[in-house]
Amino acid sequence: MEIENIIWNKNTYQDFMNYLFSIKDDDYALFHKRLLKNDTKVIGIRTPILKNIAKKITKTNYLEFINLNKHEYYEEIILHGLVVTSLKIDFNESLELFDNYIKYIESWASCDTVISNYKLFKKNLDLGFIKIKEYLDSSNSWIVRTGLVLLLDYYINDEYIDKILYISNNIKNDDYYAKMANAWLISMCLVKYYDKTYQFLLKNELDDWTHNKAIQKAIESYRINNKEELKKLKRK
Repeated sequence: MEIENIIWNKNTYQDFMNYLFSIKDDDYALFHKRLLKNDTKVIGIRTPILKNIAKKITKTNYLEFINLNKHEYYEEIILHGLVVTSLKIDFNESLELFDNYIKYIESWASCDTVISNYKLFKKNLDLGFIKIKEYLDSSNSWIVRTGLVLLLDYYINDEYIDKILYISNNIKNDDYYAKMANAWLISMCLVKYYDKTYQFLLKNELDDWTHNKAIQKAIESYRINNKEELKKLKRK
């Protein structure tokens, strides 16, 4: 199917869905469904293929593709996000489209995979940081995770490390996936800024689960040498 030549309407969108089903991998669908741990329907298409499809869609009337998207299947959801994050457009326009996408996030994969594709965000850190703070104030745990994963992917640097640790210390969302993202963020801060993050772990207001999970994930990293020292910081 020559995706880059599609003019999107109801008929061509249905043709496109038929095409997705024609290239599905049933074994991968079962595997990925288990990873998602939710009720989202999965066609069974691997991420590199979806990324390639998304890039082709950006060459079409992509706004109409987004409007027609039914978000019924995981692949529809993530294609929406991959299209938005592949666009080379004004960052403010990009953020508007991204804000629309994150309302449909329903799994760690449709969050993390799309964010790792958002290279335009990396080029607009100051404006992006303002938006991240909005996400972190949300009552929607997936939007909170979105903010945390953006910090994880693009902001662990000299300019932002202190701000990240402050933000991490003040995350109050009790959802598993938000807390896991926070723990993952702290563990990567340990990898890149060990001494500063170690001092943070000596005195913080994190709940015990997030504190211990951050240490566990850091210990599991081959880039951390001070594993025994970190183990002593675990809370009972």
